[in-house]
Amino acid sequence: MKLIKILCFVSFVILYSNSSQAGFFKDKIKERIKNKLESQPAPTASDVKSNDELKPGDYTFSINVDDSIRWFKVHVPNQYNSKKPTPLMFALHGGVGDMNTQANDKYYHQIKQSEASNYIVVFPNGYSPFKSGKIATWNAGTCCGPARDNKIDDVKFIKMIIAQLKKQLNIDDDKVFSNGMSNGGMMSYRLACELSDIFKGIAAVAGTDNTIDCNPKRPINILHIHAENDDHVLFNGGLGPKALNNKAETSFNSVPDTIKKWVKLNHCSEKPERVLNIDGAYCDLYSPCKNNTQVKLCVTKTGGHSWPGGEKPRGTVQSSKAISATEEIWNFLKDR
Repeated sequence: MKLIKILCFVSFVILYSNSSQAGFFKDKIKERIKNKLESQPAPTASDVKSNDELKPGDYTFSINVDDSIRWFKVHVPNQYNSKKPTPLMFALHGGVGDMNTQANDKYYHQIKQSEASNYIVVFPNGYSPFKSGKIATWNAGTCCGPARDNKIDDVKFIKMIIAQLKKQLNIDDDKVFSNGMSNGGMMSYRLACELSDIFKGIAAVAGTDNTIDCNPKRPINILHIHAENDDHVLFNGGLGPKALNNKAETSFNSVPDTIKKWVKLNHCSEKPERVLNIDGAYCDLYSPCKNNTQVKLCVTKTGGHSWPGGEKPRGTVQSSKAISATEEIWNFLKDR
């Protein structure tokens, strides 16, 4: 498993770099990595039809989006009652990741929180040129990678997932949310811009708003979590020294500009209230906003490019343990 993660990380750096600068040996490595990835099998779908009622458990589904096979995993908590409308949470992986990484509770604790709070969590797989779904990215606007470059309609993909799950589960239409790490957080911002009539709120961790067009139909709750020392998506904007690949990414918008944008879009009070101030972290709340929405920013002093309270799939900088991003996300969204 560790070898596969290293392979995926190196693959993204090499496959989407400028080969004219790479030289003979880098081209050879690129060819070998591509062949290795192309040989990996596709995920195994659950033996469940797309309109079958789902019971508590874990499922894997494929869906055809614009002649491309896309994948997603679903976790239905043990307390789920088909007679009671239940919240739905999307959990979007970061660039180079996949649905299996985001669903791994060692890193993100999303399934544990789903069980504790009784909500359904879905892990979509971003766009990948490989049938395995590895080294996937999201088209979040100006980022990232093949999804952006091929103009993949990831918004359509998410809408199709919701349509299918509504046939299989009793979903509370007033409690559909999204959260995401890095590129997945950026994609959550795109959902806020384009599907505010469906999503009640979103949370982004270590991924700023890099959408191209943003015209939400209604105000939407926004939570942003970021480390001051993020070395990939820089807090004050730009592409950090630990970015995987300049060509596949962008000069990221800053955290302050992202918050300022949504405070304006939601017609919030411009002066925040400091609602958390502890060793290693603080949170500022912008409220009131139109339609009783809120915008909240939580900042950790350390942690780099990571998910606070979790473990990093790769890298040496430890995640901040000052707060739990997963708990902060649910506590913010559940009552919105």
